[in-house]
Amino acid sequence: MGRLIAVVVFVALLVPGVLLARAWQLAANRRAVAGGAVELAEPTPEGLATLRRQAAHGRRWRLLGLVLGLAGIVASVVLFAEASVFLWIPVLSVGLLAGVLLAEVTRPRPRWALSSPPRRPRQTEQISAWLVWTMRLVVAAELATAGWLWSSGELGSTTAWAVVVVPLAAWLLAEGALLRALARPMPAEGADVPIDEALRTWTAHLVAAAASVTALLPFGTLLLRAGLDLGERVSTNFDVLPVAFVAGGFSALAAGLAVTVFLFSWLRPVRSSAPALAG
Repeated sequence: MGRLIAVVVFVALLVPGVLLARAWQLAANRRAVAGGAVELAEPTPEGLATLRRQAAHGRRWRLLGLVLGLAGIVASVVLFAEASVFLWIPVLSVGLLAGVLLAEVTRPRPRWALSSPPRRPRQTEQISAWLVWTMRLVVAAELATAGWLWSSGELGSTTAWAVVVVPLAAWLLAEGALLRALARPMPAEGADVPIDEALRTWTAHLVAAAASVTALLPFGTLLLRAGLDLGERVSTNFDVLPVAFVAGGFSALAAGLAVTVFLFSWLRPVRSSAPALAG
């Protein structure tokens, strides 16, 4: 009976990861609609200049993130020699994600005329509130799990600092970018409104995805480690808890990988070609 309960718990805890991946699939559709709206309007010269400036800004910061990741790999080789081979992918990923987050939180304000009186959209018009709150909950859960394992001596100080500082910094940058996107007034020219909405939608989804990835992947790894360690210490009569940790770890890792795929497929900037309805 205990084995059956363990299997049920394992399957049940995989469901949140599947639901999160589905939610990000719907977010991809939302981004596609926002990008398509840009093609249906003739932007002003200021709007076209804004698109070019924003695209160049994103490329610069993402290149800087790549450079930071490569520099981190070099530093890990110097510090840990052959053992650093296991750190290359995480370090490079952190650098790339840092470039994405820094690009969005430092976006220059568009130079078009602003609406008067200022009009601002609701955040739910840019991104699902469920995705934003899921990002926050995952970060909180990851920090709590890291703190628990650290206090119990299961994590070394260096690893603990890494799995605490990186998700926390990513979350703060994401919240800053979301706030900036929400507080910026809308443009005065109606033709630039689709561009403005697409830029806000791009920013909201990129930063929420980046912060989610930086929390989901270490969260899943920590849960797996806790579940495997706990499974070695408990008897067969109390095997539901380690199974729950392992299932939660697999769910978090699967969701994190799914969000990563969406994130890196979304790095293409907002573009405007000839309007789709032009003669």
